[in-house]
Amino acid sequence: MGALWDFVVARRQQLMTDSYLHVSAVIQSVIIATIAAVIIGILVYRSPVGSSVATALASTILTVPSFALLGLLIPILGLGVAPTITALILYALLPIIRNTIIGLDAVNPAITDAARGVGMNRMHVLSRIELPIAWPSILTGMRVSTQMLMGILAIAAYAKGPGLGNLIFSGLSRVGSPNAVPQALVGTVLIVILALILDGIYVVIGRLTTSKGLQ
Repeated sequence: MGALWDFVVARRQQLMTDSYLHVSAVIQSVIIATIAAVIIGILVYRSPVGSSVATALASTILTVPSFALLGLLIPILGLGVAPTITALILYALLPIIRNTIIGLDAVNPAITDAARGVGMNRMHVLSRIELPIAWPSILTGMRVSTQMLMGILAIAAYAKGPGLGNLIFSGLSRVGSPNAVPQALVGTVLIVILALILDGIYVVIGRLTTSKGLQ
């Protein structure tokens, strides 16, 4: 434990920077994936075939090992941020697409019929009724994607991506040296802690943005 604490104290600036980059990359990827996934969900949720195809395609991406996907992206996008963020966005799509479709499907048709009866057009019904009702489900998909990406990003150090994965890979590559184990362990523990903090933030966001009648 002494060696672990000494490593944290000696590298605190690097740890703060890597933690910030890790969280930033995940949040940016989830935001982009959410925009894309919600649009896809809106386009297909009324069609059983469209919903199945969209979910199947996103599921197929999720079955590709992260090392393999990064290996496919590196020749196209090079090393660094571009292949890392692209891979994270692709992996984040499935939970959000699926939960968007589930949330929109759960809207009571009587509510939308009543809204149209008072003169609301399709866009008004979608933006004022359907999406707010589906929001808790969408947010759950975002939470799942965020937790998943926190771990996947660590592997993206293979593509010289940002974040705490570089700390873990560096430590594992120098097993036997004095700081190798503390380095890998600190990187791993920080990812777990940050993932829990982000999950707690999602809970707060959900309580603040969800209608009382839906909680």
